[in-house]
Amino acid sequence: MTILHIDSSARTEGSVTRDLTAQIVTKLGGDVIRRDLKDALPQITENWVGANFTPADDRDDVQRDTLALSDTLIAELKAADTIVIGLPLYNFGVPASLKAWIDLVARAGVTFKYGENGPVGLLEGKRAVLAVSTGGVPVGSDYDFATGYMRHVLGFIGITDVEMVAADRVVVNGEAAVNAAKAEIEKLAA
Repeated sequence: MTILHIDSSARTEGSVTRDLTAQIVTKLGGDVIRRDLKDALPQITENWVGANFTPADDRDDVQRDTLALSDTLIAELKAADTIVIGLPLYNFGVPASLKAWIDLVARAGVTFKYGENGPVGLLEGKRAVLAVSTGGVPVGSDYDFATGYMRHVLGFIGITDVEMVAADRVVVNGEAAVNAAKAEIEKLAA
């Protein structure tokens, strides 16, 4: 099994999601592709969009260079059987670095296509595990805009087998929230 291990927390020390993703990856075992988003990815630009909508055979060197990072990130996704994503909630949503990653990997004709009934994900048969941490927001509540969004985005590119390990309300519940998440990790099947 190949695991794509993605961390998106800005914190490198004391990050609950980084600790959880490391434990999940160890529990699952296998070869690991590592992607740390602590250093922000570039935002998509007008030039990126133009390169993306230019047919691959018609792209010039500048356009190929513009899409090189996106191509690398997509290759990592395609190579993985399981994607483990650290998802801290920042202001009710996903970290900006994770949103940038999503923008770079959600590409028409590459990770999804348009069919007669709308978009069809092209990365089927993969599993995702989200390691979620929140300060005071209950996971799944009306003001948790991150977990539903991630399930939707992953499903949009074809990844519908999504599991969640949550340490929610860490500020309120402290170590009990983290321990509950660690107990969920032990229940994950390899």
